[in-house]
Amino acid sequence: MEPVRLNKMISHNTKYSRREADKLIQDGEISVDGEVASDLSMKVTFDNKIRIKGRSLYRKTKYSVIVYNKQKGELVSKKDDRGRKTIFDTLPSKFAHFMTVGRLDFTSEGLLLLSDAADIVSALMHGDLERVYYVKIKGRVSEQMEVAMKEGLYLEDASKGGHEKSRVRSMEFAPFLNYRIIKNTATYSTLKVTINEGKNRELRRFFGYFDADVVGLKRVSYGKIDLDMLKPGKHRFLSNTEYDALRDYLAYSKKQKVED
Repeated sequence: MEPVRLNKMISHNTKYSRREADKLIQDGEISVDGEVASDLSMKVTFDNKIRIKGRSLYRKTKYSVIVYNKQKGELVSKKDDRGRKTIFDTLPSKFAHFMTVGRLDFTSEGLLLLSDAADIVSALMHGDLERVYYVKIKGRVSEQMEVAMKEGLYLEDASKGGHEKSRVRSMEFAPFLNYRIIKNTATYSTLKVTINEGKNRELRRFFGYFDADVVGLKRVSYGKIDLDMLKPGKHRFLSNTEYDALRDYLAYSKKQKVED
């Protein structure tokens, strides 16, 4: 294991956030190899003996994953300096230390996964699991859009549809795994699309290139995990079947990394 910041080690293996871990360090509540830790930039591994308020820190071996149906008008963030509502204002406080698997932007809605294990979050974020969305755009679905959905697209300037403060400019869009046009009119059109990437505002940038503003975006599944009848603003733990599928996927991903 590569050395990591002490606050990161604590947040990934306890209920404490990084900010709370920093406070514990400042208050002299953390010791490393028998010495009180005071350096916030200190790096450690599990070879070090870390104690929090006198109790030993152990590597987390059990984890939980929840499905949350994100509402429009919520930020996927712990806090917002402008006072806007975040998903953690809606979720029960016992999930305050959970980490999100990627993000859905402020006006998007639907399935969001959260976990208390950093390794799980990283594996899901950087994996190639299918994500299914319902997308509503202004105007018609054009022939050019369909060609790009089938063949992929590279844009030197993919800023349209991105956040105004985003530094991401160019972007390559892989061919969509699947798409279905549900409604196609001159005013608004609706599609169901399946992709297996999670790039920054990927769908908004894709359709933005064709001057088709996305006015509705809802994620309904992520791999084998579906939103089903979960109501907006509500959460649930994974079912046993979903946990089994997740474990199979993690084992497969680990095997692929070893073979590569």
